[in-house]
Amino acid sequence: MDAMNRQVRLAARPVGLPKPSDWEHTEEPVAEPADGEVLVKVRYLSLDPAMRGWMNDARSYLPPVGIGEVMRAGGCGEVIASRHPNFEPGDHVSGVTGAQEYAVLGGDGLIKVDPDLAPLPVHIGTLGMPGMTAYFGLLDIGKPQEGDTVVVSGAAGAVGSVVGQIAKIKGCRVVGIAGGEQKCRHVVEELGFDACIDYKSENVAKALRQHCPNGINVYFDNVGGEILDAALAGLARHARVVICGAISQYNATEGMRGPANYMSLLVNRASMTGFLVFDFADRYAEAAGEMGKWMAEGKLKTFEDVATGGVANFPETLLRLFRGENTGKLVLEL
Repeated sequence: MDAMNRQVRLAARPVGLPKPSDWEHTEEPVAEPADGEVLVKVRYLSLDPAMRGWMNDARSYLPPVGIGEVMRAGGCGEVIASRHPNFEPGDHVSGVTGAQEYAVLGGDGLIKVDPDLAPLPVHIGTLGMPGMTAYFGLLDIGKPQEGDTVVVSGAAGAVGSVVGQIAKIKGCRVVGIAGGEQKCRHVVEELGFDACIDYKSENVAKALRQHCPNGINVYFDNVGGEILDAALAGLARHARVVICGAISQYNATEGMRGPANYMSLLVNRASMTGFLVFDFADRYAEAAGEMGKWMAEGKLKTFEDVATGGVANFPETLLRLFRGENTGKLVLEL
């Protein structure tokens, strides 16, 4: 191909929030796929809080993005050329495309998606990694029972919004925590949560006592920090705390704040468990099938916050996550 591939590469390890100087915008000719590979024209990129951790040179569940490498990112798009027997031009796929307009990828790491079943952004949202994270984190780690009180932080985000809806489907009382009156209204009126606490204007610990008079049976944590501490203080006996993320701490320059109220786990015979969605990879089809059914029945709503401006707008769009400006799944249209 004669086309050029515009890319965003990591130029430096960020300290705090990523700065423009932490990125390099490059162009190179579009590559041709080798045997077992496909060439994908990327249509949408997924913006995820975990990206901030991938930029750090620290031990984690994935190697850090190297300086000079294309920034790691999930995405979806259309197969342009294929040398893999399971894919042909015109197929739509999702996978780890990187922050670029074209990606040459091994076919074994791609998932075929159907744009007639749901728009492409949904396949990197509710039917993609965020939805899988919500499904397995709540059901397999949180183990909600009918009648339980489930509290979800980051309730208006890509994962939290799905967690709360699944908890409602399972017959739970659901209390969300989100930032701002508009988001809280969305969580209750659009997503169907029973209540939502605005951490920007309310005392979270006090509000949790009000909305959860019998304690919290399942706390699904996406934010960490002070809100995690407030939830720990309100646990019911044998509660399950699901550690999914800690977006409030990802850009901390003086180290992460750990929980001060962890002795509540002992007093309440509770558990706190971290997990990675990749551990459930062999069951993704199960989750997608179940959530697709709930969507068709109108029980599970999906909301995508679609940013424009092409791949050059990737750095600024990523910052929207950490400023709390997105409602639902944040994606960048290329």
